[in-house]
Amino acid sequence: MIRIVTDSSCDLPDEVIERHRITIVPLTIRFGDEEFVDREQLTTDEFWRRLTEGGVLPQTAAPSVGRFQEAFRRLSNEGADGVVVICISSKISATHQAAVLAAEQFVGGVPIRVVDSALVTAALGLVVIEAAELAATGVGIDAVEDAAVAAAAATNIYATLDTLEFLHRGGRIGGAQAFFGNLLDVKPIISFHEGAVEAAGRVRTRRKALAAVAAHVAGLGDRIRSFGVIHSDPADLEEFLAAIRAVRDEEPLIARLGPVVGTHAGPGVAGVVYRLR
Repeated sequence: MIRIVTDSSCDLPDEVIERHRITIVPLTIRFGDEEFVDREQLTTDEFWRRLTEGGVLPQTAAPSVGRFQEAFRRLSNEGADGVVVICISSKISATHQAAVLAAEQFVGGVPIRVVDSALVTAALGLVVIEAAELAATGVGIDAVEDAAVAAAAATNIYATLDTLEFLHRGGRIGGAQAFFGNLLDVKPIISFHEGAVEAAGRVRTRRKALAAVAAHVAGLGDRIRSFGVIHSDPADLEEFLAAIRAVRDEEPLIARLGPVVGTHAGPGVAGVVYRLR
Protein backbone atom coordinates (compact mmCIF):
# COMPACT_ATOMS: atom_id res chain seq x y z
CA MET A 1 0.00 0.00 0.00
CA ILE A 2 1.09 3.56 -0.69
CA ARG A 3 1.53 5.62 2.48
CA ILE A 4 0.97 9.34 2.90
CA VAL A 5 3.32 11.78 4.63
CA THR A 6 2.56 15.42 5.35
CA ASP A 7 3.84 18.11 7.69
CA SER A 8 2.41 19.49 10.91
CA SER A 9 0.99 22.60 9.25
CA CYS A 10 -1.96 20.47 8.05
CA ASP A 11 -3.76 21.02 11.39
CA LEU A 12 -5.61 17.71 11.10
CA PRO A 13 -7.03 16.38 14.37
CA ASP A 14 -5.21 13.40 15.88
CA GLU A 15 -8.13 11.05 15.31
CA VAL A 16 -8.16 11.86 11.57
CA ILE A 17 -4.41 11.26 11.32
CA GLU A 18 -4.75 7.91 13.07
CA ARG A 19 -7.79 6.80 11.07
CA HIS A 20 -6.05 7.39 7.73
CA ARG A 21 -2.60 6.21 8.88
CA ILE A 22 -1.06 9.55 7.92
CA THR A 23 2.54 10.23 8.95
CA ILE A 24 3.31 13.73 10.22
CA VAL A 25 6.75 15.31 9.92
CA PRO A 26 6.79 18.24 12.35
CA LEU A 27 8.06 21.76 11.91
CA THR A 28 9.84 23.54 14.75
CA ILE A 29 8.55 26.53 16.71
CA ARG A 30 10.87 29.00 18.45
CA PHE A 31 9.94 31.40 21.22
CA GLY A 32 13.09 33.43 21.66
CA ASP A 33 15.80 31.00 22.81
CA GLU A 34 13.33 28.17 23.39
CA GLU A 35 12.78 25.69 20.57
CA PHE A 36 9.97 23.13 20.37
CA VAL A 37 9.07 20.35 17.94
CA ASP A 38 5.46 20.87 16.87
CA ARG A 39 2.98 18.25 18.19
CA GLU A 40 5.78 16.49 20.09
CA GLN A 41 7.09 19.12 22.50
CA LEU A 42 4.46 21.83 22.10
CA THR A 43 0.71 21.32 22.25
CA THR A 44 -1.74 23.60 20.52
CA ASP A 45 -3.12 24.77 23.87
CA GLU A 46 0.34 25.65 25.18
CA PHE A 47 1.22 27.44 21.95
CA TRP A 48 -1.83 29.71 22.13
CA ARG A 49 -1.22 30.41 25.82
CA ARG A 50 2.35 31.48 25.07
CA LEU A 51 1.32 33.56 22.06
CA THR A 52 -1.43 35.47 23.83
CA GLU A 53 0.20 35.86 27.25
CA GLY A 54 3.87 36.24 26.33
CA GLY A 55 5.71 39.11 24.72
CA VAL A 56 7.83 37.05 22.32
CA LEU A 57 6.65 36.58 18.73
CA PRO A 58 7.33 32.96 17.72
CA GLN A 59 9.09 31.83 14.57
CA THR A 60 8.76 28.63 12.57
CA ALA A 61 11.43 26.47 10.96
CA ALA A 62 11.09 23.72 8.37
CA PRO A 63 11.85 20.10 9.25
CA SER A 64 15.31 18.80 8.49
CA VAL A 65 16.02 16.48 5.59
CA GLY A 66 16.80 13.85 8.22
CA ARG A 67 13.33 14.04 9.76
CA PHE A 68 11.77 13.24 6.41
CA GLN A 69 14.20 10.40 5.81
CA GLU A 70 13.39 8.93 9.22
CA ALA A 71 9.73 8.86 8.20
CA PHE A 72 10.53 7.26 4.83
CA ARG A 73 12.67 4.61 6.49
CA ARG A 74 10.03 3.76 9.07
CA LEU A 75 7.30 3.40 6.44
CA SER A 76 9.57 1.30 4.23
CA ASN A 77 10.29 -1.01 7.17
CA GLU A 78 6.54 -1.30 7.79
CA GLY A 79 6.09 -2.62 4.25
CA ALA A 80 4.96 0.45 2.31
CA ASP A 81 5.04 0.01 -1.47
CA GLY A 82 5.76 3.70 -1.90
CA VAL A 83 5.37 7.09 -0.22
CA VAL A 84 3.61 10.24 -1.40
CA VAL A 85 4.60 13.38 0.53
CA ILE A 86 2.18 16.33 0.41
CA CYS A 87 3.63 19.55 1.82
CA ILE A 88 2.74 23.07 2.83
CA SER A 89 3.12 25.58 0.01
CA SER A 90 6.73 25.98 -1.09
CA LYS A 91 6.16 29.74 -1.35
CA ILE A 92 5.74 30.13 2.39
CA SER A 93 7.98 27.39 3.83
CA ALA A 94 11.18 25.51 3.04
CA THR A 95 9.45 22.27 4.09
CA HIS A 96 8.81 21.18 0.50
CA GLN A 97 12.46 21.70 -0.40
CA ALA A 98 13.56 19.56 2.57
CA ALA A 99 11.18 16.79 1.48
CA VAL A 100 12.47 16.89 -2.10
CA LEU A 101 16.09 16.63 -0.94
CA ALA A 102 15.18 13.80 1.43
CA ALA A 103 13.47 11.89 -1.37
CA GLU A 104 16.40 12.38 -3.74
CA GLN A 105 18.87 11.11 -1.13
CA PHE A 106 16.79 8.24 0.24
CA VAL A 107 18.17 4.79 -0.55
CA GLY A 108 15.49 2.71 1.14
CA GLY A 109 14.28 0.95 -1.98
CA VAL A 110 10.73 2.34 -2.22
CA PRO A 111 9.61 5.09 -4.61
CA ILE A 112 8.88 8.49 -3.12
CA ARG A 113 6.94 11.34 -4.72
CA VAL A 114 6.71 14.87 -3.31
CA VAL A 115 3.74 17.13 -4.03
CA ASP A 116 3.70 20.87 -3.36
CA SER A 117 0.12 21.49 -2.25
CA ALA A 118 0.43 25.28 -2.61
CA LEU A 119 -1.82 25.32 0.47
CA VAL A 120 -1.63 25.31 4.25
CA THR A 121 -3.67 24.33 7.33
CA ALA A 122 -6.69 22.07 6.79
CA ALA A 123 -6.83 22.94 3.08
CA LEU A 124 -3.63 20.91 2.90
CA GLY A 125 -5.37 18.48 5.23
CA LEU A 126 -8.26 17.91 2.81
CA VAL A 127 -5.79 17.01 0.06
CA VAL A 128 -3.95 14.64 2.39
CA ILE A 129 -7.18 12.90 3.41
CA GLU A 130 -8.22 12.40 -0.20
CA ALA A 131 -4.83 10.93 -1.09
CA ALA A 132 -4.91 8.64 1.96
CA GLU A 133 -8.42 7.39 1.14
CA LEU A 134 -7.36 6.56 -2.40
CA ALA A 135 -4.15 4.91 -1.23
CA ALA A 136 -6.16 2.67 1.08
CA THR A 137 -7.89 1.15 -1.96
CA GLY A 138 -4.59 -0.32 -3.09
CA VAL A 139 -3.91 1.76 -6.20
CA GLY A 140 -0.36 2.54 -7.29
CA ILE A 141 1.82 5.53 -6.51
CA ASP A 142 1.12 7.29 -9.83
CA ALA A 143 -2.61 7.33 -9.16
CA VAL A 144 -2.14 8.64 -5.62
CA GLU A 145 0.25 11.37 -6.74
CA ASP A 146 -2.07 12.43 -9.57
CA ALA A 147 -5.03 12.55 -7.20
CA ALA A 148 -3.10 14.72 -4.74
CA VAL A 149 -2.08 17.16 -7.47
CA ALA A 150 -5.64 17.39 -8.78
CA ALA A 151 -7.12 17.80 -5.31
CA ALA A 152 -4.65 20.55 -4.42
CA ALA A 153 -5.53 22.49 -7.56
CA ALA A 154 -9.22 22.42 -6.62
CA THR A 155 -8.82 23.33 -2.94
CA ASN A 156 -8.73 26.72 -1.25
CA ILE A 157 -9.06 28.68 1.97
CA TYR A 158 -11.44 31.54 2.72
CA ALA A 159 -10.96 33.05 6.16
CA THR A 160 -11.05 36.20 8.19
CA LEU A 161 -8.22 37.28 10.45
CA ASP A 162 -8.65 39.50 13.48
CA THR A 163 -5.54 41.46 12.52
CA LEU A 164 -2.88 41.62 9.81
CA GLU A 165 -0.19 42.17 12.43
CA PHE A 166 1.07 38.58 12.56
CA LEU A 167 1.14 38.08 8.78
CA HIS A 168 2.91 41.41 8.41
CA ARG A 169 5.51 40.77 11.13
CA GLY A 170 6.13 37.23 9.93
CA GLY A 171 6.66 38.32 6.33
CA ARG A 172 3.84 36.10 4.99
CA ILE A 173 1.41 38.74 3.80
CA GLY A 174 2.66 38.48 0.20
CA GLY A 175 0.71 40.26 -2.49
CA ALA A 176 -2.11 41.03 -0.10
CA GLN A 177 -0.08 43.93 1.30
CA ALA A 178 -0.84 46.12 -1.71
CA PHE A 179 -4.57 45.57 -1.26
CA PHE A 180 -4.74 46.05 2.49
CA GLY A 181 -2.08 48.75 2.58
CA ASN A 182 -1.64 50.24 6.02
CA LEU A 183 -5.23 49.70 7.10
CA LEU A 184 -4.28 47.51 10.00
CA ASP A 185 -7.62 48.11 11.68
CA VAL A 186 -9.69 46.38 8.98
CA LYS A 187 -10.96 42.83 9.29
CA PRO A 188 -9.17 41.20 6.38
CA ILE A 189 -10.53 38.26 4.42
CA ILE A 190 -7.91 36.11 2.75
CA SER A 191 -7.64 33.17 0.40
CA PHE A 192 -4.74 31.50 -1.41
CA HIS A 193 -3.60 31.98 -4.99
CA GLU A 194 -0.63 30.19 -6.55
CA GLY A 195 0.65 29.16 -3.15
CA ALA A 196 0.56 32.51 -1.38
CA VAL A 197 -1.84 34.60 0.68
CA GLU A 198 -4.23 36.61 -1.47
CA ALA A 199 -6.59 39.37 -0.40
CA ALA A 200 -10.22 38.37 -0.82
CA GLY A 201 -11.92 41.32 0.86
CA ARG A 202 -11.88 43.74 3.75
CA VAL A 203 -14.64 44.91 6.04
CA ARG A 204 -14.78 47.13 9.10
CA THR A 205 -16.44 44.81 11.62
CA ARG A 206 -15.90 41.27 12.80
CA ARG A 207 -19.58 40.41 12.39
CA LYS A 208 -19.51 41.46 8.73
CA ALA A 209 -16.36 39.42 8.17
CA LEU A 210 -17.93 36.25 9.57
CA ALA A 211 -21.05 36.88 7.50
CA ALA A 212 -18.90 37.28 4.38
CA VAL A 213 -17.30 33.88 4.94
CA ALA A 214 -20.70 32.23 5.39
CA ALA A 215 -21.99 33.98 2.25
CA HIS A 216 -18.99 32.70 0.30
CA VAL A 217 -19.79 29.13 1.36
CA ALA A 218 -23.43 29.60 0.41
CA GLY A 219 -22.40 30.90 -3.00
CA LEU A 220 -20.32 27.82 -3.75
CA GLY A 221 -23.33 25.58 -3.10
CA ASP A 222 -23.09 22.05 -4.45
CA ARG A 223 -19.76 22.78 -6.16
CA ILE A 224 -18.13 21.87 -2.82
CA ARG A 225 -16.87 18.30 -2.70
CA SER A 226 -15.15 18.32 0.70
CA PHE A 227 -15.30 20.94 3.39
CA GLY A 228 -13.89 22.05 6.72
CA VAL A 229 -13.82 24.88 9.24
CA ILE A 230 -10.55 26.34 10.52
CA HIS A 231 -10.28 28.47 13.63
CA SER A 232 -8.02 29.65 16.41
CA ASP A 233 -10.76 29.17 19.04
CA PRO A 234 -12.12 32.73 18.95
CA ALA A 235 -14.82 33.83 21.38
CA ASP A 236 -17.40 33.90 18.57
CA LEU A 237 -16.61 30.39 17.27
CA GLU A 238 -20.05 28.97 18.07
CA GLU A 239 -21.72 31.91 16.34
CA PHE A 240 -19.54 31.30 13.30
CA LEU A 241 -20.26 27.55 13.26
CA ALA A 242 -23.98 28.25 13.47
CA ALA A 243 -23.73 30.60 10.48
CA ILE A 244 -21.86 27.97 8.46
CA ARG A 245 -24.29 25.20 9.39
CA ALA A 246 -27.16 27.44 8.34
CA VAL A 247 -25.85 27.56 4.76
CA ARG A 248 -24.36 24.08 4.44
CA ASP A 249 -26.15 20.89 5.40
CA GLU A 250 -23.16 18.77 6.35
CA GLU A 251 -20.99 18.52 9.42
CA PRO A 252 -17.58 19.93 8.47
CA LEU A 253 -14.16 18.77 9.45
CA ILE A 254 -13.25 21.14 12.27
CA ALA A 255 -9.57 22.01 12.62
CA ARG A 256 -8.04 24.31 15.22
CA LEU A 257 -4.98 26.13 13.95
CA GLY A 258 -1.78 24.77 15.41
CA PRO A 259 1.54 26.50 16.06
CA VAL A 260 2.77 26.65 12.45
CA VAL A 261 -0.18 28.54 11.01
CA GLY A 262 -1.05 30.24 14.28
CA THR A 263 2.37 31.89 14.40
CA HIS A 264 1.62 33.76 11.17
CA ALA A 265 -2.16 34.19 11.38
CA GLY A 266 -2.51 35.11 15.05
CA PRO A 267 -5.59 34.72 17.25
CA GLY A 268 -9.13 35.40 16.06
CA VAL A 269 -9.05 33.32 12.86
CA ALA A 270 -12.31 31.89 11.55
CA GLY A 271 -12.73 30.46 8.10
CA VAL A 272 -13.36 27.54 5.81
CA VAL A 273 -11.39 25.22 3.57
CA TYR A 274 -12.98 23.41 0.66
CA ARG A 275 -12.34 21.31 -2.41
CA LEU A 276 -14.45 22.02 -5.45
CA ARG A 277 -15.79 19.37 -7.79
